[in-house]
This record gives sequence, C-alpha cells and structure tokens, in this order.
Amino acid sequence: MRNFLTSVSAMALGLALTIAAPTPVMAETLAGSYLAGRNASTRNDFESAAEYYATALKRDPANAELMESAALSYLALGDLAKALPLGEAILAEGQRSQVARMVVTAGLIDASDFTALAAQEIRSEGISPWVDGLIKAWALIGTDDVDGAMAQFEMTSEDAGMRAIVQFHKALALATVGRYGDAAAVFEADAAGSVARTRRGVIARVEILSQLDRNADAIEVIKTSFNGATDSKLDMLVARLDAEERLPFTHAPTARAGLAEVFYTFAALLRAEEASNYYTLLYARIAGHLRPDHVDALLLSAALLEDLGQYKLAMQEYRKVGDGDPAYHVAELGRAAALRRLEKADQAIEVLEQLARSHGDLAVVHSTLGDIFRAQDEDQAAIAAYTKALDLIEEGDVRMWFLYFSRGIAYSQDGDSVAAEADFRAALAINPDQPQVLNYLGYSLVEEQRKLDEALDMIERAVAASPDSGYIVDSLGWVYYRLGRYEEAVVQMERAVELEAVDPVVNDHLGDVFWAVGRKREAQFQWKRALSFIEFSTMDTEADPDRIRRKLEVGLDVVLAEEGAEPLKVANDD
Repeated sequence: MRNFLTSVSAMALGLALTIAAPTPVMAETLAGSYLAGRNASTRNDFESAAEYYATALKRDPANAELMESAALSYLALGDLAKALPLGEAILAEGQRSQVARMVVTAGLIDASDFTALAAQEIRSEGISPWVDGLIKAWALIGTDDVDGAMAQFEMTSEDAGMRAIVQFHKALALATVGRYGDAAAVFEADAAGSVARTRRGVIARVEILSQLDRNADAIEVIKTSFNGATDSKLDMLVARLDAEERLPFTHAPTARAGLAEVFYTFAALLRAEEASNYYTLLYARIAGHLRPDHVDALLLSAALLEDLGQYKLAMQEYRKVGDGDPAYHVAELGRAAALRRLEKADQAIEVLEQLARSHGDLAVVHSTLGDIFRAQDEDQAAIAAYTKALDLIEEGDVRMWFLYFSRGIAYSQDGDSVAAEADFRAALAINPDQPQVLNYLGYSLVEEQRKLDEALDMIERAVAASPDSGYIVDSLGWVYYRLGRYEEAVVQMERAVELEAVDPVVNDHLGDVFWAVGRKREAQFQWKRALSFIEFSTMDTEADPDRIRRKLEVGLDVVLAEEGAEPLKVANDD
C-alpha cells in the first residue's frame, strides 16, 4: 500500500510540475493575464485563475499550457462543462496531460460512452495505471461484459499495493450486476482489507448482506466495525435492518456510480496520504460531478476547499447536502465553520441555532454553538449550550471531559471561578492526565494566588505530557515566579519564548521574571517586544498594553505597589 500511495502522490506532484513551466510572453496583455492567473492559482483562487487564463487564451488559443491551467482551474471549481473542451483540445494536439486525461475520462463517463472508455490503452491514454485499471473494469461493466470486467479486476489486482482496493471495487461491481453472494464472499475472505473497514466499505457490505436476507449479520458487522459508536445514518440502517427491511444496494447501483466511486477512492487515499489538497480536490470534484448524490464526495470537496482557504466555495458544497440526508448536520456544522473563518460569526450562530432546532438531540450541535458563543465572549450563552450538550450525552462518554473543560473556560471568562474550578476538576476526574486541563486549572490557581503547591504539581504534570507547548511551559515559569523561585522561572520562561516567540503574554511574563532577578534592561526589552506583538497582531490577547507601558515608565515594583499586590520577594539592581 505504501508504494502505491507514494506513486499516487508522485502523480499529484507531476501534475503540479506540468503547469509550473513559464509560458512564452506573446504580448504585454497576454503576459499580464497569464501572470495574474498564476498568482491567483498560488492563492487557490480558482474563480479568478479561470477568468485570467480564459482571457489569455483569447489571445493565444492554441497554447496547450494555458489550456491545461484553465482546465485545471475549471475542474477545481467543479465545472466539467468548461474544462472538457480544453482537455479534448490538449489531447487533440498530441500533448501529454494528466489533467486533460482526467477531464476527458470524466466526459466519456458523463456521456455513458463505456465502449470508448473500455477501449482506452491504459499505459498511454489514461490517467495512471492504477486509476485506469479500475476505470476499464467498470467501463466493461457498463458494456455488460461482466466476464471481461472480472478479468480486468484480477489483472489490476496483480499490483500488491492495489490488491485490497481492487478487490473492494470488484465486490461492488459484483453487487452492481446482482451477484450479491459473490460480493459477500469477497468481504468475508477479507480480500478487500482495510478498505472494507472504512465507513463507506462497511455500509456497502451491510447493503449486500441485506440483499441476501442476512440482516442479523449486517447488524453485527455495524456493531463490530465501530466498537459500538454510531451516527444517525448507521442508527437508521440498524433500525431498518431490525424491522427486517431489505436494504437496496445504493453504493454503486450503476457503472457510472461505480466509476464515481473510483474517483472518490483515490481522493480519499490522497487525502489520507496528505498529498496536495489541490489535486486531491480534482478527484473529489469528478466524483461529485458524476454522482451528485455522493454526499461523502461533497463533504470531502468542501473540507478540501476549506483547507485551501476557499470558504465560499466550501459553503456551496455544504449547501448541496439536503436537509433530509443523515449527513445534513455535518454539512451545516461545516458551513458554520466556514462562516466563522470568513469572520461572519453572527451568520454562523444563525446556522447553528437553526440546526439546534432541527437536530437538537445531537450534543455536537450544542457544543459547537457553545464554542462560537465563547469565542464571541457571550459566556452565559456558551455555558447554557455546553450544559445542554452535557445533558444529551451518556455518562462515561469520552466527550464529557472536553465539554466540562470548555464550560469551565466559559465560567472562568465569566468571572465564576468556583464553577470553573468545579468543571475543570470534573474534566480531570474523567481524564486525569489531560495537559490542557491541568495547565488551565493550574494557571487559574496561580493567577488567583491559591493552592500554589497543587497548581505547581498540575503544571509540572502538564509540561511532562506536552514539553513542546510554549503556553504550558510559560505556565510553569509563571507559577515559579509566583512562588518567588525567580531563577527557576527564568529558565522556563526563556524556553517558553523559544517555543512561542511572538506571543505577547509569554514575552510580557519573561520581562517580569527578568525584572525580578535584576535583569532590568532585558526586562524592558521584553516588554517592548510584547507591546510590538500586541500592536501588529490581529488576535485577541490577555496582555494589557497599558500595564506594560506603565511598567516601562516606572518599573514592575511600582506597578505592583500601585495595584496593591504583594511585592517581589527579591529585587536586585543592575
């Protein structure tokens, strides 16, 4: 499998390289459009890139590289209709282009021209040997040549890295033509390997077993595959199976659907391999085009678009999931997240509140709403949302510690330190060594000047669990400072600044610690750094710029006295 995935990743890199070579400058306006298109492409702005490349093509319509770049942009947008003539023109010119092959292959599937697909020479006319072998096999299913398709699956399966994937598709194809018993045998022999144990693989197997009137076996497959964890779709399937309903085979009911599954398979593999999101998106886009009801392809495209910073395009994909689909809440949660990325918090809250009305029995809806309320400093609303989420999940659910932790932060931000501490301790009772909880509670106790020995123990445990977290190391330095152990504080604070070099709070803390050990010039330097980071940062910070300026004017000792705080235990001069 590793060699296979590496090859697929290399293919993606090859695609990237095909558009990297410079285009000859034919005229100033052509060069401008081309360079603007390249710039838009580097920003993943597919809409602008497509527009610029289209403008350049009007001036140089035979330029194969411009055609490929434009086709790639259109395909990234999911616009196969505009990409197809460009792909066909590239191949007609005798140019080698994997993007063009993908587009033309998708066009042939769109036209149900399975004969032409089956006739393609894999080594010279396709996308890649692995993709093409599966496409040819499914195309033969489309021409009703089942024996030829099975032979092609077996031939493609000779590549050890592809065997499980090919056997999975073979099982799907057998089910497509009604040979459910043979399909079930592939799964039972574990020939499909880990692919069959994915969520989609399990559902496909369940549908096949149901077609064989083996509903009890299908239920057992669901239970054993997910260790008792389910979601709304799986729960719905179990209910239908319990009711002795024969489930239809929806995974690949036609050759076209099977071909869509090929593209989705490779999109999922590239995603798992963390290959270029750009090229992974092309596979997901084709899968979604060939089968608009392929919700997993839509959700994958949306997630990839989010990763690429294209939040508006992501939202378009999320909105394609209908409100009657079991994955609707997943899509709406994704849409809310994209709105937050676009700094449209009010719209995100509106989406989530509507989802809370339609899917109010799902804890994740309320916890997500709590997260956005907390980010907006609407702490009381956040507390109510987290409380609702906690009420909806069963005792012992692994999510409980995080919900207590999140609600504790909201209580802390709202000034209720007693309720906050209770929630943090409830989280630790469930997950005793969770470093974020240990750090947050320990730091809170330090700031409140309470239970400092316990706070130190908590933060030392947090550092042991997350030694490379600058924020946690900062907490350890700060508790040493509060305890008057200034030299030890310096060591930890210097380490924290190494890990979080531009964080205002960490730099401010290092300044205080330097002042406490008499390194006053270095303290002033750190305070100035903290101020500069506050000034140029777009993120919220706990650092108080007015307090830092006052420290620069009169020193930390005076500021502490003005605040009525306990003075430093030791104060040396330069």
